Amino acid sequence: MTTLDNSYYQAINWNAVEDIIDKSTWEKLTEQFWLDTRIPLSNDLDDWRNFNDDQKENIGLVFGGLTLLDTIQSESAIEALRKDSRTPHEEAVLNNIQFMESVHAKSYSSIFSTLNTKAEIEEIFEWTNTNPQLQKKAEIINEIYLNGSPLQKKVANVYAETFLFYSGFYAPLYYLGNNKLANVAEIIKLIIRDESVHGTYIGYKFQLGFNELSNEEQEEMKEWMYDLLFTLYENEEVYTELLYDKLGWTDEVKTFLRYNANKALMNLGMVPLFPDTANDVNPIVMNGLSTGTSNHDFFSQVGNGYLLGTVEAMENDDYLIGM
Repeated sequence: MTTLDNSYYQAINWNAVEDIIDKSTWEKLTEQFWLDTRIPLSNDLDDWRNFNDDQKENIGLVFGGLTLLDTIQSESAIEALRKDSRTPHEEAVLNNIQFMESVHAKSYSSIFSTLNTKAEIEEIFEWTNTNPQLQKKAEIINEIYLNGSPLQKKVANVYAETFLFYSGFYAPLYYLGNNKLANVAEIIKLIIRDESVHGTYIGYKFQLGFNELSNEEQEEMKEWMYDLLFTLYENEEVYTELLYDKLGWTDEVKTFLRYNANKALMNLGMVPLFPDTANDVNPIVMNGLSTGTSNHDFFSQVGNGYLLGTVEAMENDDYLIGM
């Protein structure tokens, strides 16, 4: 029998899981698998035709920005995180996350192809690839993926998953609460359901590494984390004004951002920074954050938005460890 010392490559053994969180996260993510092709986006065209130009512009820019972030998450983030996996099962979970981030990015293009003309789509991507605020946050996050420490990469990932996406999520959640663009919002809710697991899982892995640091190293990491969050939030304020000033929603979107920034810190086991709570967020939008979804495919038995089993969103407490 060959010993481990002589192994060239070791097979992954799911019957010998080192960290039960890896197994439970894998099961959660595979249970809630979905694809955008089963969401009837064309049913939203009547709502779309009744939107004014400012509303249409906002949705286009929102989804352009989300596409860019999900592209980074699928192309750079997981490659960066995979190098520092603690277990082979963590690598498997990250592979799952990487694929779903690609599904997310593609989903926005499905929305574009339903609602927009070819010329409009080209304009949206031109804006996305040149907007200073959007490119700045892309650069900040991606540079950490390329050059940061293992723990810094995890912080950047959680900030993206649990904070930076939410300036874009606000608009479709608001429309959902007003019975508009229900199928577009269905995709956003499915994405949010994924991101809630991604953010808490990576946050948990961060906490494992953070607890191995000395007290001095922990304080240095905390200072870096909060400084980074301030930098990202300042940029996000300008980005939010650009997206929402014409609709008069800017202040309430910023409240939503601060609430989600706190959630990101909590995923990392840190103390919230901002005073904003769920009670301060527009209740219509907070209601949309619930991860239950509505479509049902009776032929495939994919129900309540793509449930392949009885799936509930994992709570942050499932991933918290002693700090």
